[in-house]
Amino acid sequence: MPDYIYLFESRLSADQQNALRALREAAREAETILFLVGDAVRDLTSGHAVREIEVALHGNALKLKKKLEKLGASVWGEDEATHSLYLCFPGTVRVDVVSTHRAEYPKPGNPVIHPASIHEDLRRRDFTVNAMAVSLNEGSFGLLMDPLNGAADIENRTLRLVSNYGFLDDPSLLIRATRYLARLGWEMDPRTRSRFEDAKNEDVIQYLPALSRSRELEQIGHEEDGLKVLRAFEAEGWMKALYPGWTTAAADEAKLALLHELAVELLMQGVHADMSAAQMRLLTAKLPPKDLAALKKRMLRPGFVEEWNSLDAQAAAFAKVLLSKPHATPSAGFKLFTSYDPEAVLWLGFTSNDKAVQERYHEFLKVWPEAHQKIPHSLMQELRITPELPVYGELVQKLFLELIDGHLTTPEEMRAFLEPYSPPAPPPQATVKRPRGRRGEARLKERAFDEEEGEEEESEEDEDLGGDEELEAGSDEEEMALVPDLPKTDLEAEIEDEGDGEEEEAGEDERPEEELAPVKKAGEKPPAGEVKAKMEAPSPAPKKAAAGDGHAALKPASVAPAKPEKKVPAHPEKAGGEKARPEAKTAHAHAAAKGSKAALPAKVVASKPHTRTPLAKAPAKAAQKPSVKPHPAKSVGVKAASAKSNHAGTAAAKKAKPSTPAKSAKPHSKKASAKPAKKR
Repeated sequence: MPDYIYLFESRLSADQQNALRALREAAREAETILFLVGDAVRDLTSGHAVREIEVALHGNALKLKKKLEKLGASVWGEDEATHSLYLCFPGTVRVDVVSTHRAEYPKPGNPVIHPASIHEDLRRRDFTVNAMAVSLNEGSFGLLMDPLNGAADIENRTLRLVSNYGFLDDPSLLIRATRYLARLGWEMDPRTRSRFEDAKNEDVIQYLPALSRSRELEQIGHEEDGLKVLRAFEAEGWMKALYPGWTTAAADEAKLALLHELAVELLMQGVHADMSAAQMRLLTAKLPPKDLAALKKRMLRPGFVEEWNSLDAQAAAFAKVLLSKPHATPSAGFKLFTSYDPEAVLWLGFTSNDKAVQERYHEFLKVWPEAHQKIPHSLMQELRITPELPVYGELVQKLFLELIDGHLTTPEEMRAFLEPYSPPAPPPQATVKRPRGRRGEARLKERAFDEEEGEEEESEEDEDLGGDEELEAGSDEEEMALVPDLPKTDLEAEIEDEGDGEEEEAGEDERPEEELAPVKKAGEKPPAGEVKAKMEAPSPAPKKAAAGDGHAALKPASVAPAKPEKKVPAHPEKAGGEKARPEAKTAHAHAAAKGSKAALPAKVVASKPHTRTPLAKAPAKAAQKPSVKPHPAKSVGVKAASAKSNHAGTAAAKKAKPSTPAKSAKPHSKKASAKPAKKR
């Protein structure tokens, strides 16, 4: 739904807005309410030009006659039956002030008027597109009243009768429907068209009342294209009922086209002329004087006839003023063109043959507008003179008048003229300086956060693996839980070097950190010797996954029973073969924080600090432990062999022959292999 307050400001001319303000002030003083109705609301909603204004007033509109005259209105006519006033405000703004009423039709074309509310007044109108009202009162200004859904018919460009008997009760609706179709280009809905044809065939037009005849005759001249409407009336046969002597043959079509062209040119220069009277002169140019006089007597508004008759006198007065010495300069002449009576300006420009007058019109319409291109908009922008300034419009007008007078020919003169209007420069924006952090501080904080997060995850993992019984660090069970499940390989190459394991273990602490086994990267294959050493470690006991633990159930390895192996004392130097190194723990923490599923080398896993770490619960009975085939080498020897395999490099990898991996139990730990164990 459109915003009618905005439409009032953007679609109505300045003179029409002033007329509405005067009407609202008069209604406020009379303590009554009024509404904008009729053609004006329809044209505002549909986007057409508003040519006349009609307002409906609660009470007798004739009582506001004196108040409206004091506010600048001229009374062009009045009607006692309907209590209506026909006014003309400055700028040739035609306004009809009508008292709200309802009508009864005991006979076709013979209405009986009764005072009524605005709702009843809307329901007695002709078509739904005209049965809309916009409030002009305080508190509800701009509110639309549309009881018959006329807005939908406007959107569909359809004429629909308010009453099913509209054409029979008021035959003037036949003429009005034809005029709307010719002006707007709309169509009647099927039912309305059917009733229109029925009323036409029954010759209802013979009951046309005199008041409606006068209104429709005058309305031809108020149309934008009166000749088009006159032809439509002739085609339907309505001119026989309106005025038989007036036909299209009496019109001067060539001059009507020139009149319309001149009106458009004046409109582009800011002269808003109402060409109703001038158009009526040309529509009746060939009409005999006797018929013309009779036609003028039938007009609704006597004031309109006076304007029609006074066109020549107004044009002569304007020509005299235009050629006077005070208006000889271009700026004075331009002001005169835009401030004088626009109807007189239109008729003089159309009818005058004086060369001096025609020269001034040529300057106003063709020469002076070229000065708009010389306005220094870039310089104005540089001086901060923008359209947002309140005096921008006046300044541009002053600059334009100086240019058409031949002044301000150089950029220096333009700058000197514009500088007094230049607003002061805005204050500089305050910049808030923020302290910059030290270089690398963000990285150090991020690294510390990753380490803390890794330690927290490791502690949570240890709590999940912990139970009532704890295993001693450095024991065989701990090594079995920490060694990842890797495929078994041939261990013949490592058996030959078992005797050297203890010697290497003794001197292992003295090796530099660079020789230690590095942390294995994701996707990197471990050396063959390391794989053999890890596969020689005994497998842990099977254990079901705890509730809520995301690990799969472990399978016990199917190996032959053997004698229990002697446990190695849980001493940091003997069990692990070397002291726990902080870099190994740091690597483990980063791997846990990043969620890497790659297995760590055996050397790093075995070098955890020898503390009492809670691991998985040991089985209650020793019989439930799976027996592991003992290897002749000791646990310490296996670690030494694993350490040696890291230095073996490519030689051990060449000797190793991979075999089919056997199903073995996988440790219940997040440090296990990336692939989950299959369930039994």
